Parts: sequence; structure tokens; C-alpha cells
Amino acid sequence: GQGHSLSLHYSLNGPFPAGPHRYHHKPKRCLPIQPCGNLSSFPLLFHPSTKGSQIVMDMSQRTVKRQASFCNAITFSNRPIAVYEQVRLKITKKQCCWSGALRLGFTSKDPSRINPDTLPKYACPDLVSQSGFWAKALPEELSNEGNVISFWVDKKGRVFYRINDSSPILFFSGVHVSEPLWALIDVYGLTRGVQLLDSEMVPLDCLRPRSLASAHRTAIQRSSGDPRLSVSLCDLSLQQQEMHLEEDDEDEEQLQPLSSSSSCHVPQNSQNSQQCSLLPSHLDNDLHFHSVHGIHVTVLDKHTVARLDHRGDERTLVFTSRPMRCSETVFVKVKAGVSRPGSLSYGVTSCDPTTLRPIDLPSNPESLVDRKEFWAVRRVAMPLHSGDILGFVVNTEGEVMMSHNGVSAGMQLCVDNSRPLWMFFGLHSTITQLRILGRFNLRGPSVPSSPSCTPNTPTMLCSGNSESNLNTPLNINLNSSTTPSSPFSNHPESPTFPSCSSSWSDECTICYENAVDTVLYACGHMCLCYACGLKLKKMANACCPICRRTIKDIIKTYRST
Repeated sequence: GQGHSLSLHYSLNGPFPAGPHRYHHKPKRCLPIQPCGNLSSFPLLFHPSTKGSQIVMDMSQRTVKRQASFCNAITFSNRPIAVYEQVRLKITKKQCCWSGALRLGFTSKDPSRINPDTLPKYACPDLVSQSGFWAKALPEELSNEGNVISFWVDKKGRVFYRINDSSPILFFSGVHVSEPLWALIDVYGLTRGVQLLDSEMVPLDCLRPRSLASAHRTAIQRSSGDPRLSVSLCDLSLQQQEMHLEEDDEDEEQLQPLSSSSSCHVPQNSQNSQQCSLLPSHLDNDLHFHSVHGIHVTVLDKHTVARLDHRGDERTLVFTSRPMRCSETVFVKVKAGVSRPGSLSYGVTSCDPTTLRPIDLPSNPESLVDRKEFWAVRRVAMPLHSGDILGFVVNTEGEVMMSHNGVSAGMQLCVDNSRPLWMFFGLHSTITQLRILGRFNLRGPSVPSSPSCTPNTPTMLCSGNSESNLNTPLNINLNSSTTPSSPFSNHPESPTFPSCSSSWSDECTICYENAVDTVLYACGHMCLCYACGLKLKKMANACCPICRRTIKDIIKTYRST
């Protein structure tokens, strides 16, 4: 009875009861009923002024969106966060063409004293390498639209997160809770928009969360045979160790402090930077895979499929969810094994996949040409490696054009586009996954066309020979003259080909950050900043990103004010 009274008084921060008995062991403390004080009377919002250059914020300071690129989107909270106070975020926009996802953490630096112009591109590794900043990447598979992410720090400097109503998981440790802490949120990569919800205190049932290792084992058991595309490099570097999270000061856990080495690494940022030069800045992501597919394929999400087996007779056909539109470019990304390159079949068909049964789909796509519907099939001629990006477009002449990593491969097929055509793919050799990154439309005047090219369907802006229109633009960026529209607009402006637009582009087509200030000699095109122009000129066989002519020299220009 005396021991129970002692433990109870200790847990309520009361005095020790007087008594003649002396204890030879220290009693175990109970969890406090109120682990931290009350919530601040001020609402939790985004900091109004200290934010990345690509961030656009609404008037309520609760919703932010990255307007372009994949980085320069660091944000902070407007006030310090209390210990055990949950920062709750809802993912409002996802852009599937990038790698990596939301970065979450805390900082002891007052955002009001940070110059926004000095913010780096990335929270990881740039910010976390500085003192007073702690952050880590959320796993990509948890970054779906509509998910609510809650994260908080406890009194020992450990940061936890939970998705929706799931059990909390240890994120990282080493945060200095002796100082005021502001929330740090980097709207990175796949995550393009988030909304800040009302903060809440951590409920009592979340004070003893699962350890990271046990959560990792559970996830593996739950999703065995369900590999994910573009696994975050941040997760690969995480030490998988068991951590017993007991609220007992006598048994302190030995947690490894967070450092830049255990955070996000540069290769993922470099991968996005390279991909940025291969894709338009604005891709629509409403096109996804059809629910009908081969029996040896599984759907990871609506934009990603993966092979289940790696035998010689896999039935791996997958279809687009709707017919292709005229002059609509579809970009896909492949993931292949490291031992040898992979192979991919592709084609178009007038057969609605809804009328097919998965068991009827063959392992050899070439055998489909014997069916009564229209089928056109071909294999990608060049070897494919993990991360390669392919672009496909059917023009008004019925020519199927393809690009490989931004370089045009020319016409591949001639098809009958007088009827709706679905696109399909077959995964072969070491190709393990395929993702639809998005589609790119060319909007312009209507032209007489097939049912696939109705007046309401985007068409080519330029008239003339289709070879000259489509062979060259697919080489590199299709959006050299794109002007970012408001991220909250329901009808963003559409990108256009540089050769068909007289509008001035202020954005470098390589870095997507600096202003265009350089003329390429001898073609005369202006599409680069001076820094990127210098780097491009030093490359072997350097050529203009627009016309592909050899670069003889670069000339920096100056605008009159």
C-alpha cells in the first residue's frame, strides 16, 4: 500500500509521503495524465513570409502548394510547437512524376529571423546539416492524396508520426526540446500541396507507440510481394533497430541522434533534377492504368504496376484507363533489374479493355494482331535501364512517335486513328515496374480529325508536316515557353511548343529556376540561363535543346529596364 501511494503521488507531482520505511529500489513512474500543458491560444498556421520561392499560400495561411519544379518549397509554422502537440497535415495534391515525398521535422531557429532568400532548395540534406534543424523524408507510399499525417516530438527529443488513425511510429530522435521548436515542412517531390489542420495534443493511447523495427516488420508482412517504385533513399539509409519506448527515466533508450548521414541523400535530388530536364513542368495526372491487366501483374496504385513473377511466359499486359487523345504525349517511367537491361512492348488497340478477361491476355503481345480488333504492337528497340523515361504520342497523321529520355526516336508505328485507341504495354526481361508519370497536351485550333481527335481534344498548335512538328520537340523540354499559372486555378494555362508561341519564357529549360538570359550561337534560340549554358557548352556534342543544332558559342544578354 505504501509503495502504491508513493508511485501515485510521484506521478501527480505531489510530495513524497513521510514514513519510516526506506525503499531499496526506485519505484516505476506512471505516465502523467497531462504530458504537456495546454495548447497555445494562437492557431497553428504556416509562417506568412519565410517560405521557399516555389511556395504559394492561401489567405488563411493554412494551405500551401508548390507551383513548379520539385524543390524550393520549405515552409515553417507561425509559432513554436509544444511538446506532444500534433502537427496535422492533409495532403491535397500529388504529382507522380517526381521521386521522394514530404519532409517533416522541427527547428529551433525562429523563422521570423530567417531570410527567405537564404533558404536552400532542400530540407534534406541542406538544412539538416546545419545546427538547429532536424527533418526526415516521409515514405513515398504514405504520401497519397487525402492522407492526414500527424507528427510530434516528445520530452526526450524523439519525433513520431502517424498516418490517419494508424499506430504511431518512431521517425527520428535527437531534437533539442530545451529550446522553442517550430515545425519544418518541405513540400518536396511527389507531394505538391498540403493543408494544415488544427493541432491536437497526443492522446494517451499514442504515448507508447510501436518501435520502428516492429512497424517495419509488420509492413513487410502486410505487403509481401508488393514492391514499391522508387524506394526512398532516405529509408534505405535508416538503421533497422529495435527501440523499446518506455516512459521510464531509469532505463533511458540509446537512440542514435539524427544527422545528415541518416537523413535524405543527394542522389534523390539529383535524380529529380535530371528528370526535370526531360519532362514538361506541368503534367496532368488523370491518365492511369486500366483495372483489366495480365494475371502476372499487380497494381501498386492507379499509376504504377509491377510484375509478380519473373518467368519466361508472364502475362504482363497493361492498358491505359481511356483512349489516347490526338497529339497527347504520355510519359512512362520504367524500373529494371541491375543485372541487365530490360525490354518493353507497347502498342495501341481499338479494343476496349473492359471487354477483355485477364485470363485471355497472352504472354506474347504480338499474337494479339490476329484478333478481329485493330492491334498494333512493337518492342522498344533500345535497352532500357531503371529510371528511363519514354514518351508516346499519336499525331493527326496516325503516326506513333516515341522519345527516350528526352531524345526523339522518331516514328515507330502507323496506325488507324479513325477510332478510339487505347495504349497498352507489356513488361519483359528485367522490367519489374512501370509508372505513368503523366500526360502533356498541346492545345490549339481544332483540325479535321478522327474520333480520337475531336474538336474538344487537344491538337497541334503548328500546322505543316508532322515529322517536323513531332520529331524535334520530343528531344527535350516540351514546355520551354510555359508560364506557371496560379496553383489554385482550376484551369491552368497549357504549355505550348516554343516554335509555335511568341510568348517570352523567363524560366531556364534546364534548371527551371534562373531567368533566361543567354543566346545560343548559331541557332539564336534563348532558352537557358548563363550558368546552364556554360555547363551545356562544355559537354561533348552540345546542341540546342530546341532545334538540336550544334552550339558554337553562348552569348549573355542584358534586358533594358
